[in-house]
Amino acid sequence: MKLSFTKMHGLGNDFAVVDLLTQRVKLSPAQIAALADRHRGIGFDQLLAVEPPQRPEADFRYRIFNTDGSEAEQCGNGARCFARFVVERGLTKKQTLVLEVPRGTITATLQDQGWVEVDMGAPSFALDAYPVTLGARAQAQGLSVELSTDAGPATLTLVSMGNPHGVVFVPSAADAPVATLGAALQAHEAFPESLNVGFCEVVDRKRLRLRVYERGVGETQACGSGACAAVAAAREQGWVGDEVTVTLPGGDLRLRWQGPGTPLMMAGPTAFVYEGQVRI
Repeated sequence: MKLSFTKMHGLGNDFAVVDLLTQRVKLSPAQIAALADRHRGIGFDQLLAVEPPQRPEADFRYRIFNTDGSEAEQCGNGARCFARFVVERGLTKKQTLVLEVPRGTITATLQDQGWVEVDMGAPSFALDAYPVTLGARAQAQGLSVELSTDAGPATLTLVSMGNPHGVVFVPSAADAPVATLGAALQAHEAFPESLNVGFCEVVDRKRLRLRVYERGVGETQACGSGACAAVAAAREQGWVGDEVTVTLPGGDLRLRWQGPGTPLMMAGPTAFVYEGQVRI
């Protein structure tokens, strides 16, 4: 059987987008992992599936699968690509879309020149809602948790953007031990469902530099929900204002956040790469 797909990216965070409205396909985790292989498959950071919504208020169901075949709760760069895909493929005429994700809905609005802005919802710092063990909660100091790992100690600010993030503030994002400490924190017993680890450098009140070691993937060129978590964590510390540019290895995202209880808005570019078919 052949599977049609579209390759897209947001700041180098790359995706295979699969329309499951017109294709009757059910992919297994093993099949997704094989497709993700950059030498023998398509190669991508995540696979995005377009499905019919289960919630009456949603336009589409938006599902995200990591390179190991596991399903993720949220992906901001993917949401932008997803929104542009369904509009440009004629699956909807709307310019503002309500997308169903595992823990609710998010809204995406198409802008000029391939940019899309996504309402990522309100960040949460509540440990009770975060997949972290009681032992780690006991070590929490305010918004932060201090942990020891085989790669060294780390202080993380835990933020939920619908998916779990830990933000580590560093003097230099370029010099941060992303591969070693990121992997060690993802595997730490404190996080039974693992987490995404962001290494964030505060440049000034309007700019952050960020690298993210994503759960089930590794370091990526960009991470939209990770950028949101970094802005939320930095703003709660009083280090940035309401509008922040986050510079990732793949480029810049523009974020706006008015503070607790309000949605965090993220805008960035999207790009089509190619279309293809693959035998599964």
